[in-house]
Amino acid sequence: MTLVPRPILTDGATHPAQQFRNLVSDLARDNEGVTRGTDLKVTQLSTPGSSVQVSSGTGLVRGRYTAYQGTYAVMNVGSTNVAIAPTGGSPRSDMLIIRVEDKEYEGNIDPTTGEVNYFQIISNVSSSATTIPDGRTGIPLARIDIPASTSTITNAMIKDIRQIANPRRERRQWIQSPSTTSTGISNSNGSYAYFSTAAGWNIPIPDWASTAVISVDIAQLKYSVAQFIGALRATFGASLSLQPVILDDNQTAIRRSTIFVADTLTVPDAYRGTTQLLRAQATGTTGNTGTVAVDASTTLKADVEFFEAPR
Repeated sequence: MTLVPRPILTDGATHPAQQFRNLVSDLARDNEGVTRGTDLKVTQLSTPGSSVQVSSGTGLVRGRYTAYQGTYAVMNVGSTNVAIAPTGGSPRSDMLIIRVEDKEYEGNIDPTTGEVNYFQIISNVSSSATTIPDGRTGIPLARIDIPASTSTITNAMIKDIRQIANPRRERRQWIQSPSTTSTGISNSNGSYAYFSTAAGWNIPIPDWASTAVISVDIAQLKYSVAQFIGALRATFGASLSLQPVILDDNQTAIRRSTIFVADTLTVPDAYRGTTQLLRAQATGTTGNTGTVAVDASTTLKADVEFFEAPR
């Protein structure tokens, strides 16, 4: 048979499991991995011991035995403990995967009574391995790098190697145009101050966000009085700031320049699902005698993109 004669879903027809698996594959864009950043995470036991625990979660596992085997949807409800063998006189790295063994293609597990998907340890993998070292159907969750003569597994030994099948991302831009000239920033002590007429933006953060790529463009800064030497940055919430850039202008008349700051930030747990203020700041540093400001001829733009990743 070449063309499957009954497309999903045709009323009154029956469809093989393979056809549904290929539908999953199509909907997943042929990607595999865990569904969300916290799914199927491997950690030490609450009291470290000879096992690790795998958290609740779901994932997608692409069949590797044959072409068009399709993709399996797997699920773990509640925490599951997986035993790790102790090491002898030498260190060892083990890989913990979630394995699928479908007897339509391999093995002999009866799906009506047996566990077709299960957690499996691949022992003695490379200490840098991040993918399953052979062709078995499964997705890697963690590599456990165990020192010699060790039977107790701690988080320090667990390397998270999960991938998200279809990580979410969200990008937005915000524009601000001051209506009046801000108070000039003219200090020389490296103490940052906000532009008084550029109130910044309240940025909503998705509850799945792991990292944020942020840039703030200012066109144009206004320099005056004398030469300016200092720096520009932006703060994000109470605890994060973007990498500062130098402001270095050796002129004396009123003049303008366009400048931006950008950074990749790790989103703290406490930020997810909240709204945080993003706002530009400037400072003068040693030797500064000038002033910098924004005014009604200035436009500020914030470009913020959030990414989902294992966490």
